[in-house]
Amino acid sequence: MSYAAVATLDNVSDLTLFTLLDDLAVMLDDVAMMTKAATQKTAGVLGDDLALNAEQVAGVAPNRELPVVWAVTKGSALNKAILVPAALAISAIAPWIVTPLLMLGGTYLCFEGFEKVTHKWLAPKQSDEARRAALALALQAQQLDVVAFEKEKIRGALRTDFILSAEIIVIVLGTVAAASFVKRLMVLVAIAVITTVGVYGLVALIVKLDDVGLALSKKSGIRAALGRALVRLAPWLMKSLSLFGTLAMFLVGGGIIAHGIPGLDPRIASLTASAAALPVAGSVLASLLPSALQGLVGLLTGALALALVAPIKNFVRKRKRRSEEATTRHDSPQS
Repeated sequence: MSYAAVATLDNVSDLTLFTLLDDLAVMLDDVAMMTKAATQKTAGVLGDDLALNAEQVAGVAPNRELPVVWAVTKGSALNKAILVPAALAISAIAPWIVTPLLMLGGTYLCFEGFEKVTHKWLAPKQSDEARRAALALALQAQQLDVVAFEKEKIRGALRTDFILSAEIIVIVLGTVAAASFVKRLMVLVAIAVITTVGVYGLVALIVKLDDVGLALSKKSGIRAALGRALVRLAPWLMKSLSLFGTLAMFLVGGGIIAHGIPGLDPRIASLTASAAALPVAGSVLASLLPSALQGLVGLLTGALALALVAPIKNFVRKRKRRSEEATTRHDSPQS
């Protein structure tokens, strides 16, 4: 082969390599822009995810908080490892089923939120405080199965995480629907990693805030003052997260239901436009009205779901109690 031919082949190889690198750079740039757009669209759900999961993992023994958060983080990663390929497969095979599945998850969130509200208002405050105090004493005295308690906390957090992760994945999928399969996959994986690491990193920081404050309070000067402030802030922060977590259930669940009911979203948009046209407070009302209406949809959905489920739960609970009583009588020694 002549020197000119070899040089030509080298030039072609270099050109092919540069073209490949250029195509890869363009694709990564597209993925980065789509990931940024998807993150902005899911910001509200991410805030709700943070509030809900911080509230869910609260209540365990201080030395077990980080292990529980780590267990939930691993479970959340597994949730997303299931959801990402499932979402891609469903969007390709049966895209019509995405909305009903989301509405089912939204209904569950509304039900759980309304159940918390009814418990808060209907259960006597003294009995609720007595129950928490008894739980704390039982944990301290090792009378409660700590492993079972932590597993129940983790299961509750992962149920919530699964629904919110599904909501995030579907929102992202809608954002990148026109992109190629590879780009869709890359964006979904990027969002899954960002949300898992970001949310549970913040959850770990929140649940250990009081410990950080306690450690700083033993120092001197401004660090001690900051530590004392953090110790005082931690209980209020957890109470606020509990409140916002319950509110988030209605907002996220109601938003899912509102998007899934034909004609409801345009109606909310029409009311928002009418509010925006009002003088003075129009812009403020227009910014608050969509969330308020979606929250109302969530509240009504939760009330209806609880009205349907509560009799079934009571029936199952009574049967279980009767079965346990029968077993106790059978096992007790005869007099």
